[in-house]
Formats: sequence, C-alpha cells, structure tokens
Amino acid sequence: MDTLTRMRAFIDVVEAEGFSAAARKIGRSKALLSKYVRELEDELGALLLNRTTRQFSLTEAGHTYFKRASELVREIDSLAESVRESSGDVKGRIKLTAPRTFGDAPIGRSLVDFAAAHPDITLEIHLDDRFVDLVEEGFDLAIRITRLADSSMIARRLSPFSVRVCGSPELIARVGTPKQPQDLAKLPCIIDTNGRWLSNWQFQRENGEMMSVPVSGPIEVNSPLTTRAAACAGLGFAPLPDFIAAPALESGELVSVLDDFRPQNGGIFAVYPHRRYLPAKIRVFVDFLAQWFKEHERG
Repeated sequence: MDTLTRMRAFIDVVEAEGFSAAARKIGRSKALLSKYVRELEDELGALLLNRTTRQFSLTEAGHTYFKRASELVREIDSLAESVRESSGDVKGRIKLTAPRTFGDAPIGRSLVDFAAAHPDITLEIHLDDRFVDLVEEGFDLAIRITRLADSSMIARRLSPFSVRVCGSPELIARVGTPKQPQDLAKLPCIIDTNGRWLSNWQFQRENGEMMSVPVSGPIEVNSPLTTRAAACAGLGFAPLPDFIAAPALESGELVSVLDDFRPQNGGIFAVYPHRRYLPAKIRVFVDFLAQWFKEHERG
C-alpha cells in the first residue's frame, strides 16, 4: 500500500472528525481506514491520533502532518487535473464556502446553474457566515462579499457590491429622510449582526475618507432577509446588501437613502489559496460564475 493512499485516509478521517463518518463519506470500511492510519503512523514512527472509545484528537505531530499533507495532496490533485484539462476531462469535487446571505439570495442560483451545466463536477457547498480559513479547513475556494484586503489569497471579482441604507415610505413620512449619515444616530435603525460593523455603520465622504456613525434601534438580528422584512414593516432604517434590497426597492416597499455616502469598491469575489497549479475544475467554476454575473448584471 503506497504512502499517498494512507495519507488520503488520514486526511479523510480528520476532516470527517471520525473513522465511522469518514467511512460513510468515502464508501470504505472503518476497519480499512483504521488500518491505513495505523500503517501511516508506523511508517512515520509517530502517533498522529489520540484514540478513545468514543472520540479521537490530533496529537501535536498529527496537527503538523495534517496541515502539510493536505497541502501536498491538493497540489498532487491539482497537477493531475491540469494534465487532464488538455484532454477536456474536467471533473471531480469542489469544496466551497459561501455566506448564507449568498446562498439564500437570488444570486445563489448561480451555484445551482453551475451544477446543472457541469454534472461531472460535484459541488460541496458549506454556507457559513464566519470567516473560514481555506487552507486550514481544506476548502478549494470561497465566495466572499466584501472589500477585499487579504493579499495572501488569489481573488477574482465576480460582481460589484454595495450596502444600501433603506427605509419604508411610512417610516420616512413619520421621521423624515436623513440628509447626512450623522442623522441616523437619532433615528430608529435595524442592526444586522451578520454585518462586519454591527451598530457602527460605515459611510464614505466625498473626499474618499471613511466615517463611522453609531446607531441603535428596536431590533438586532443575524439575517439580512429578516432585516429587510423589519425595514419593510417600518421599524427603522436598515443596511441591506444591494441584491437583498433590490426586490423591495423595485416594488416601492423600501426607499434607498444616503446613496452619495455609500462606500465604494466593494465586490463579490471568488477567493482561493495561492497554488502553483490551479485545478481545472476551479478555473471552470470561477469562469462560469464570472459569466453568470455578467449575464445577470444588476442595475
């Protein structure tokens, strides 16, 4: 049995957080995976996993080996895929992380459309609002909605993005239209706790400088969709991603305010670790998304 097979078995067990879960996921027996990991430890002369009846944990050597082995296996797979690409044989699995906001919004349709167009590629989608470490957690790429600043990653901008402050016509009739961002400090606001700035909303002055305005209001919630519903109900002004706000703006349920102060240069990005060999499946996926957003460009 070769080292690479044992290495893959070890990675599968760690990522699945157990032998039984890994066996179910990859379709091999628990006993076989246990055998491969034990042989790998014998080969290395080091214990990688602390095993008990109900659980296991990584040893210090196991942590070090898992991180490096994951990188090596991905590099080997990427190299193989770059060779297969020349024959047009693009297939495999893509492990993707994206915010729940992305998956729940109409733009999440882009992932469904990709899966339909490329049946030989399996999308393993993890919707998570936390900031995921792609390398540490073994993801191929991430969809991020932000003003990107992480230079250690490769990023491709798929679409522009901005946050609009919105209020219902009824709210505006009741409390007035804010003329300056500072006005919001005295008006009811809805806090989306998924947002990076929470109750300190960011605005951009005409000269490009950023400013922060503290706000408060009757409801705080970790969902842009619920934030939109609360805004439509007239509970307060709300910061909404443009693709979440769009339906309510088009129907007249909401009105966008303070547009001249919206921060610029935000975007929806495909982000992936720097690799010498970019897998063909990743290139195909990112190209598809870029074209999808171009065809569905929002006004």
